[in-house]
Amino acid sequence: MKTIHRIFFKNSSDMSEVESESVDLLITSPPYPMIEMWDSMFSSINEDIKNAFQDQDGKLAFSLIHKELDKVWKESTRVIKTGGIACINIGDATRTINKNFQLFTNHVRISDFFQQNGFIVLPCILWRKPTNSPNKFMGSGMLPPNAYVTLEHEYILIFRKGEEKKKIPPKSENRYNSAYFWEERNKWFSDVWADIKGISQSLNNNNNNKLRERSAAFPSDLPYRLVNMFSNYGDTILDPFWGTGTTTLASMVCARNSIGYELNAEFMEIFKKNVKDIKKVSNSINEERIKNHLGFIKKYTTEVSETKYTAINYGFPIITQQEKNILFYSINNIREVDNIFELEHDIFKIEQKSKLVQSRLIL
Repeated sequence: MKTIHRIFFKNSSDMSEVESESVDLLITSPPYPMIEMWDSMFSSINEDIKNAFQDQDGKLAFSLIHKELDKVWKESTRVIKTGGIACINIGDATRTINKNFQLFTNHVRISDFFQQNGFIVLPCILWRKPTNSPNKFMGSGMLPPNAYVTLEHEYILIFRKGEEKKKIPPKSENRYNSAYFWEERNKWFSDVWADIKGISQSLNNNNNNKLRERSAAFPSDLPYRLVNMFSNYGDTILDPFWGTGTTTLASMVCARNSIGYELNAEFMEIFKKNVKDIKKVSNSINEERIKNHLGFIKKYTTEVSETKYTAINYGFPIITQQEKNILFYSINNIREVDNIFELEHDIFKIEQKSKLVQSRLIL
């Protein structure tokens, strides 16, 4: 299998390089409106935003920033296939402006846009970030009524374009091969994710501290899950706020095609360093998923019952018939020309397969 990954360094409010109705899945995390680290970036795009901040008019700044994001969402609605999915990781913002502490509900504003532009709103995921800070509470401590509820979660908003699900050819091989494990389904499709740790908005790098501070990178586990949950092998994934390319890396590991848009071309340096390790990362992820599955099967057969089905391509036990064709890919070769990466993928093979099968693959 071959996949292609294209990166464009320009404003994603114009995605003329992408054909209409050609994207299967959008996964992105835009700069969060009303988070101070993004003020200068949004102000450079629209001077009215800069003036609103100078005038301490938070409501106006909030509205103007989202109107800029709307331009990207509008282009996204054009390129996503009917029945395609959009997943947007966004956090609300708390901020004191003109001596008033308040919450700016970014997730509500973005949900409203998609609902008004031909998308069906699906149940979202609350991504709850663990924190060990002893001083996480805001406000006046133990004295009512001026203490504030902590803001420790973000949203993964999920939308489907149109009222119909994406049309997939009957008995599509790519779809059946893209199956995930039963126990992964139960974990991934929960409406609260508390097992993925957040990462700092300021990523440490001795040579690129200032550059890293401009990244809104989310942890790689997040797009990796979403790619597996909402796309099939060979599908095309779009990230209009590419950053350091986390969504593209997840797409590479998952044998999907991808497209990314980013204003800052300097991020390519960081991305290329990560690509150098992508083969090793891909194999490690596959091994870890299979190892976790075998550990689950061991516990399941001990505490619940024997399994009824066997994975055709690997010979290990599975819970449901839909998992029978599950298949993993490794990355064999990578070629890059002018910000276009072409990858060759081979079927991932378990080392010493026959020996493992004989021992029921319990590691």
